[in-house]
Amino acid sequence: MAITVEAVPCLEDNYIWLLRGPRGEVAICDPGEAGPAIAAVEKAGGQLDMIFITHHHGDHVAGVAEVKRRFPGAKVVGNKADAHRLPPLDLAVSPGDTVGFGGSAAAVIDCPGHTRGEISYHFADGAVVLCGDTLFSLGCGRLIEGTAEEMFRSLRALAALPPETLVCCGHEYTESNARFALTVEPDNAALRARAEEAKAQRAAGRPTVPTTIAQELAANPFLRAPDVATFARIRAAKDNFR
Repeated sequence: MAITVEAVPCLEDNYIWLLRGPRGEVAICDPGEAGPAIAAVEKAGGQLDMIFITHHHGDHVAGVAEVKRRFPGAKVVGNKADAHRLPPLDLAVSPGDTVGFGGSAAAVIDCPGHTRGEISYHFADGAVVLCGDTLFSLGCGRLIEGTAEEMFRSLRALAALPPETLVCCGHEYTESNARFALTVEPDNAALRARAEEAKAQRAAGRPTVPTTIAQELAANPFLRAPDVATFARIRAAKDNFR
């Protein structure tokens, strides 16, 4: 049995990710709010082994301290290079490192663009990537600290993961991303189908994520951009889209 994931809504449109290992291990990723994270862990059995952090923004880390107080045995994992602006880390990692959890190992992927220090965690066993605000369903993160070149490289690194990999991103943005994406590729049948699927999922009160790398390669204009110049043009258009 491999790693499994569950989306836990928090704040206005964020997701905390709850991970379970085959022997009852539990981890969470990016607890931007403590209450929902603690409730999810309690429901999963009341044990928390790890807290993964993708980047320093408050809507991804504000709940870490309270969660850690409730589950003091949980190890906080984050980017060593960004440790000065993250909650205190028990395990400071760098791109290229691996992190053991649930009998599996997560590869740490360098993903600058949204922030300089953003990282993703890829569990090959379970086909899961925790990608924070780098790759979204039908979108990607804003270039708050990084450049278009950096984000393009980060997205290409994620695009190279196995197609069945579950994309566990930090926000529920799919419907709004779809509206913009359809202005870029109005004739993309996969995109139109995904937009309709997302609309139905939200109408039923369900998350639209995780999606998969294969789905994003078929429908996400940011992941489909062939070069940096095209990506930069699409990203600038999205920044001004209303």
